[in-house]
This record gives sequence, C-alpha cells and structure tokens, in this order.
Amino acid sequence: RNYVNGNLFRSVLGNITSSEEGLPKENLDSYLVRGYNRNDRVGKSYIEQRYEDVLHGTKEEVKNITDKSGNIINTEIISKGKSGSSLTLTIDMELQKKVEESIEKNLRAFKSSEPLLDRAFVVMTNPNNGQILSMAGKKIVEKEGKIEIEDLALGNMTTSYELGSAVKGATVLTGYETGAIQPGDQFYDAPMKFKGTQAKKSWNVSGFGNINDLRALQVSSNVYMFQTALKIAGVNYVPNGSLDIKQEAFDKMRYYFKQFGLGVPTGIDLPNEIIGQTRKVDSQPGFLLDFSIGQYDTYTPLQLAQYISTIANGGYRMQPQIVQEIREQSIKEEEVGKVIRSIEPVVLNRVDMKKEHIDRIKEGFRWVFQEGDGTGVKYFKNAPYKPAGKTGTAQTVYGGDDPIGRNAKGERMECYNLTLVGYAPYDNPEVAFSVVVPWLHDDKNGINSIIGKEILDVYFDLKKQRIHGEAASTDSSNQR
Repeated sequence: RNYVNGNLFRSVLGNITSSEEGLPKENLDSYLVRGYNRNDRVGKSYIEQRYEDVLHGTKEEVKNITDKSGNIINTEIISKGKSGSSLTLTIDMELQKKVEESIEKNLRAFKSSEPLLDRAFVVMTNPNNGQILSMAGKKIVEKEGKIEIEDLALGNMTTSYELGSAVKGATVLTGYETGAIQPGDQFYDAPMKFKGTQAKKSWNVSGFGNINDLRALQVSSNVYMFQTALKIAGVNYVPNGSLDIKQEAFDKMRYYFKQFGLGVPTGIDLPNEIIGQTRKVDSQPGFLLDFSIGQYDTYTPLQLAQYISTIANGGYRMQPQIVQEIREQSIKEEEVGKVIRSIEPVVLNRVDMKKEHIDRIKEGFRWVFQEGDGTGVKYFKNAPYKPAGKTGTAQTVYGGDDPIGRNAKGERMECYNLTLVGYAPYDNPEVAFSVVVPWLHDDKNGINSIIGKEILDVYFDLKKQRIHGEAASTDSSNQR
C-alpha cells in the first residue's frame, strides 16, 4: 500500500497481514473459495478489511509447458492480472491534521490540572450527505515520566460515554412528539424533591424560575428535562412524593433517541463499531430523569455526531461515510485513476417528528451559542460563520484503568464528561461536529468549547483559503 498522508488517520486505514500470517484462520475458507492463496496478504482491520475485495486486485494466471525432464520450456498467459483499485476518502486531510493538532495541544495544556484526563474525540461531518470530514481522537500515555500522545481516532466508534446535556434536544423533541409538552410550554425550574432521594436540580442550584423550552436549552436546564420526562411517563410531580415510572417510559424515550442514532449502529462503513450501553431499568425510577439529561445510557462520539447532523439537516439520519470513490489504479503516481464507482449518500431514516418541531430545537440551539447567557455564548457569539449547538456536562465516575482514578477504598472517583455538539451556519448547515472529553475534575474548564471553536475556525479558514486558491485539494487517496 501507498499511504500518501503518512501516519495521518493511519489507525482508521487499518493493516494488512504479512506473507507469514497469510489468510486469517477465522476466514480461511471464505478467502480460498474466492481464489486466494494461503500466504496472500489481506486487509485485517478497518478500511483495509472492509474494502479488501476492492483493494486486492487479481493475479495473473499462467500455464507452464515443460519437457520430459520437468524443465519449463514455455509459459503461456491464461489471464492477465489486474491491480487493485484505490480509494478516495471523504476525510479532508488538511482539516484532519489541524483537528488532531487542536486535540493534542489542549490535552497537553489541561493535563497538569486534570490528572484523570487522558483522551479527547472529535467528529466533523457534512450533515447533508453523511460524509465524515474529520474523525480524530488522541490519548495521553505516560512513559518514563514523559507524556506521549497516541492516536485514538477509532475510539470515536469503539468507546462510549455518558454524554450529558448535549442530548437534551432529543429529550425536548420526544416531549413534543409524544404530546407530553408543546412548543412554548413552561415549567418552574427549582430543586425537585422525591421521597428517599437527594434533590434533583439544575446546575444553577437555586433554579431558573419560569422557563420555556427555548430558554431551557439556552441555559441547559435539568429541571425542564426532568419535568418533560415525567410528563412522557404520565407522572405528575408531587414534592416529596414517590415515583412510579414504568419500563414503557424508557422504551418510549429510547424509541425516539434511536431515530437520531443514539443507541443504535450508525451504519458507518467500518467494522467493530459499538452501540454504547443501554442500561437496565431497575427499582430506581429516578433513572428516567438521569436518562433525560444524558446521564444514564452511554453513546459513542460518532453517534453524537450523527444525532446533531440529523437535527442540522432537518431530520434525516444519514449513513456516515469514510469512502467517497473507488478508482482505477493510476499509472502515474501524481495522477488519480478513473472513477469506477462513487459512493452515494444513504438516508437511514427520516425521524418521526414534525419539521416545525425540529426547527424549534434548532432555534434553541442558536440561542445556546448566540443569545444572552447561553452556555456557549462565551466562545461562539458573533463568530462570522454563525454556529449553533449545545454544550454538555455529565456527572459520572472514572472509567479508565489508571489507579489514580480510584480512592483509598478502591472505588472509582466521581468526575465529569464534557461534550459539545454544533453546526454552522445555523441557517444553512454545511458542517456538523461532536466533541467528547471524558473524566475531568473541573466541569467548567471549557476544554470542550475551546476545541469546538478551534475546529470550526479551521474549517472555515480552510474554506476561505480554497476559494482564493491558497490551498491544495481536499481529497486523499489510499493507493496500492
């Protein structure tokens, strides 16, 4: 293989077997019936594995003519071999490089004040066709007292986390579609008290008073989501009362969340994707309230990107795509071969929700980044590319392997996951993104928003440069 961008995005490209390894034992028969030899080198992970049939090509078949002594006296070509095809990826390698640099820079900057911090993820997509423009992840590894940064791009689809308030758009939309709430409905945001549990409240401990749905998204009200979840469950809030929430309420909320890609396969054209953790409903009915603010089930950063892309484009869940085109192998290295097949966009489903309801959420997300005391205003207000989105904080426990993440009793320490979703421009989205930074002590350090702002700045800076002819093509090929 010729990987024209070196180690950039390398882990997602995958690997091929050595001639000593040959065909994988678990798929031996499948390869043999297709004409492979036992010592052939084949793709064994990710893009190399998924597109092995395209990249492999065919061997030349010859017939050897021998004399009576077995010496070859002539060779006839029965069929000529054919080089494997090459792939053009959807990844914008210039953007990918800048995104990776942003993640690495911020991991290093925050590590000294955040001992549990060891990873961060970014996915950027075109929400209108599902093409992945950047998929980056980095992990801190300490070796001999020195910090090294390793690639963890695959963690966007192979690891999952509680993603917090970033998913509140799905909660409000579920409320609309079930008839539990209507656009404009108000609840009084103040601490809620239930029998046998601690008070459930918003991050602003004293509450926000009377707020509607847009205001709830703008300031990230937990109480509004709790009240919405109770209405979905058919339960009225009674101070100091007990909760009786049935399994059906979880099923109903998960039904709508799944339409955005939360809790189901995204459909990405790569193997080994996980769908996150769908936790069991037990004797703690309050878990439905936790679910409503993104602190119960877990999702991958890629699922989070699909969710925000679905909202950005008006309700179409697009299949994420890594490969854009399959091309013939070029004769000259500096040229690209003829297009054999273009990978067309695939709509997995249209969410079962009214367009005006999705537009209402999009207006709420605009408030988050652009209006008043929105939780993203500090970083995004007046950005020329007009972004909208939703911040997220999940109160959770450390999920890594480092012993410093446990207390003296061996219990996992409490921490926060910081997340961010968004798109731009808000009135005609061309790019959507998710940022996930797990396991932080300080829930207000802003690392999620800092990374989010940097990657959007880079995207639109590159766009401007290309319009003026100052940058190279965005395409990148994986060629044999």
